[in-house]
Amino acid sequence: MYELAHFSLKDKVSPEEWQTRIDLAACYRLVDHMRWGDLIYTHISAKVPGTEHYLVNAFGLGFDEVQASNLVKVDLHGNILDGSPYEINPAGFTIHSAIHEVREDAKCVVHLHTKATIAVASMKGGLKPWSQYSLFSLPSLSYHGYEGLAVNDNERKRLQTDLGNTNHMLLPNHGGLTVGPTVGDAFMRFYDLERACDIQLALMQAGGEVMEIPEPIVKGIYEQASVVHSGTTGGQKAWPAMLRKAYKLDPSFCE
Repeated sequence: MYELAHFSLKDKVSPEEWQTRIDLAACYRLVDHMRWGDLIYTHISAKVPGTEHYLVNAFGLGFDEVQASNLVKVDLHGNILDGSPYEINPAGFTIHSAIHEVREDAKCVVHLHTKATIAVASMKGGLKPWSQYSLFSLPSLSYHGYEGLAVNDNERKRLQTDLGNTNHMLLPNHGGLTVGPTVGDAFMRFYDLERACDIQLALMQAGGEVMEIPEPIVKGIYEQASVVHSGTTGGQKAWPAMLRKAYKLDPSFCE
């Protein structure tokens, strides 16, 4: 039985790493609260400031069990550091290490298997410009085709190439992925992507004729959004409120 170990790293890591652990653990709890989780099978990672190492969830723990101290620190070769008693998801290593290796700006990577992102990613044509939320993602959206469970090291290069410089990715038959310069930015980008996909499915189910957003507005709104919402300040603006929510839900994440 995979029991939850109880220990604290608060005074054993740098203040910068501890804050990253707090933010990342909060993100896991919020994803669980939003019902975006998939038992133990998806993953969110964050770079340890000033290093090439990153933090990710212990494989076998539910998102509601993630705490700042039980996040696992690994290097880009998958070596577990600092004597953690936990293992990591092999598929999570393939995806997250590949992105952290080539995207210096991607301090946080969110990869989830939500119903909405899987459905829209798996449709021909993918995400449509049918809502304001979709316009936060479309100008920086890529796709990576399904290759089975992400445990093949050869997939890393193709994933890196497909992601390129984009911040949002849909993976057909698989799910969604976002990256950001902070945990808050990556979280909010996934929020926008999830909402866009959910709204698209609702419109398709309704069966009526969809009012397309004019192309000039599609091009212009992203410039506006990058300033006030999904760009370099959007996630940072929203994150303090999200962090307060995490504390209200269950403050044990910060242990």
